[in-house]
Amino acid sequence: MTATGLFTLIAAISALLFLLSWVGWRFFVSPQRAAQNAPAAEPWHTRLAGRLPAMQLPQWRPGPNLGRQLGLGLLTGIVSVGSILLLADQVSPDPLTVSESERQAHIQAALNPERLVPPPPLPPLMFISSERPALESADRDWNKLNPDFMQQILLVLARLEGRGYPFALLEGYRSPERQEKLADLGSHVTSARAFQSKHQFGLAADLAPVRDGRLVISERDPWAMEAYQALGEESEKAGLTWGGRWWFKDYGHLERSGPLIDKQRLVR
Repeated sequence: MTATGLFTLIAAISALLFLLSWVGWRFFVSPQRAAQNAPAAEPWHTRLAGRLPAMQLPQWRPGPNLGRQLGLGLLTGIVSVGSILLLADQVSPDPLTVSESERQAHIQAALNPERLVPPPPLPPLMFISSERPALESADRDWNKLNPDFMQQILLVLARLEGRGYPFALLEGYRSPERQEKLADLGSHVTSARAFQSKHQFGLAADLAPVRDGRLVISERDPWAMEAYQALGEESEKAGLTWGGRWWFKDYGHLERSGPLIDKQRLVR
C-alpha cells in the first residue's frame, strides 16, 4: 500500500467514526438525557394499583422519531459499506489492470529468480560464412543489448539447450552505418534502413544453431530447420517476436514485441 492510499484509508475511517459518533449522540444519547431531565412521572406502583382491575397487555406504539431513526441508521449502514468497498477497490489494485510489461516482468522473475550470464564468446573463425554477408564484422557483444531483452534471449537459449538445440548469437546491436550498408545489398538481406530496425536499439538479435562445434545457418539443413522451429516455439512462449512468422522468413531473428515508436512501422 502506498503512502497516499494509507492516508486516504485513515482519513475515511476517521470520518466514518465521526459520523457514527454524531448519529449515536444525536438520536440515542441526547433523547435519553432529555427524558432524564423531564419532570418525574407518577410512580409505577401507584399507576399499577389504579389500573390493576382493568390491566391489559401493553401494546407497542412507534415513537414519533422512530421512522427517522430507522432511515438514518439504514443510510449510515449503506454509506459505511459503500465506503469500505470503495476504499478496498482503490487501495488494493485489480490484478487484471496490471500492465502487460509488469506481468511479463513478474513471470520472468518467477521463472528466473537469478539473472542469467551470457555465454563466453565463440572463436571469430566460426562466423566466416558465405551465407550471411559480412557476418565476421557483426557485433556480438551481449552487453550492448537491452538488459531485460538480453535476459529473455538467454532464457530462451537455456530452454533450447535443454531440448538439444544449442544456439549462438550471430549479431545483436547493429550500428546505423552497418544497417545502411546491409540495406544497400538488397531486400534479400534487409529492407530496413538506419533506425528502422530494432537492432539499433538493442532490442533484436540474430541466432543460429550449433552442431559439432560449427554454425548451421541454412534452414535447408533438416536438423537446423528443426532447431529454428524450436526457437520459434520458445521465443513466442517468452513473449518475443520470431522472424519465422514474417512473409520474408528470417528464422534466426528475434526481437522485442510491439512497436518501438508510436505510429511508426518497424521492420527487421
